[in-house]
Amino acid sequence: MILPGATLGILGGGQLGQMFCLAARRMGYDVWVLDPDRDCPAAAVADRHLCAAYEDEIALQALTDACAAVTTEFENVPLIALERIARKVPLRPGARAVAIAQDRAQEKAFFRDLGLAIAPFALLRSSADLAGAAATVTFPAILKTTRFGYDGKGQAELASPEDLPGAWTAMGGADAVLEARVALAQEISVVLARADDGMMVFYPVAENVHHRGVLDLSSVPARTTDELQDLARRSAARIAEALDYVGVLAVEFFVDKAGQLLVNEMAPRPHNSGHFTIDACVHSQFDQQVRTLCALPLGDTRLISPVVMMNLLGDLWESGAPDWDALLRHPQLKLYLYGKKQARSRRKMGHVNALAMDTGRAIAILETLRCDWHWPR
Repeated sequence: MILPGATLGILGGGQLGQMFCLAARRMGYDVWVLDPDRDCPAAAVADRHLCAAYEDEIALQALTDACAAVTTEFENVPLIALERIARKVPLRPGARAVAIAQDRAQEKAFFRDLGLAIAPFALLRSSADLAGAAATVTFPAILKTTRFGYDGKGQAELASPEDLPGAWTAMGGADAVLEARVALAQEISVVLARADDGMMVFYPVAENVHHRGVLDLSSVPARTTDELQDLARRSAARIAEALDYVGVLAVEFFVDKAGQLLVNEMAPRPHNSGHFTIDACVHSQFDQQVRTLCALPLGDTRLISPVVMMNLLGDLWESGAPDWDALLRHPQLKLYLYGKKQARSRRKMGHVNALAMDTGRAIAILETLRCDWHWPR
């Protein structure tokens, strides 16, 4: 076990890195962050910010010299950096899990090979693949770049096969996945923590609502059947076991109108839909990230209160700073602002957790707040 007083490292200094730092420092650890952005949110709370490229050899050497173990905040860290770190100190999760999550094609093939249900898809690597993909996948469909797409970026919705060539060209002819658009009944996610001895704990399943490709609301408990939630947990566990995963893992699922559960994607890290755990569970997903990194016993994931998390996007700042008084005067709302210097459309600037007797009441509180802000989404 790596005990308090040790120094931990994290690659990535966004809001997830910031929340990891806060959890680790509360537990008595020092934290070093490697991130090329001088103004990254984690820089304000880390013990040291190495402001350098992820592949920078001097920065990586300093990180591994100082830190007892290293984790990641996001999946697009260059593999060369992960491999260099893993040769020196424990890296959790390992490079293989991060590499699969970096590439949608690899990820979908991985899920399929595990026998998990996924939406029908075809891979595009050159213009020669266009006709075959259009014939394989039913429309409407979604074209997604295999790498660096998130929060609706790197995606295009296609109504018919005729739309495919132009959309692929607009993406620069990059490797892409053409995926049949699922007739959605619901979206849910599972966040789990797995220790190095294979022990796993699961947080309550979250029910998610997206708007324009970005998560809007996560509600817990999810309004779905126990059978479906159990299947989601078992599917997520199968993924974690196949990867020999150590750390916090999030898996997102579609539920189609026939009631079938389809794996959408995984995140080898804490997840936006798991922010409810900060206030509504005994141990947060960031507590578990520290615990799995340090080989400590896993914490209790029990839900203390029904909760709904709402993202605060940069659109809310279009006419100046939001009316924080409307939020702060409400005793059941908890505000988290990430300290980002610039607000942009669809950029995650913070989130709010609403705790109430049930999720319906929590949603009503948040909808009232939207009205006060004149912010439909």
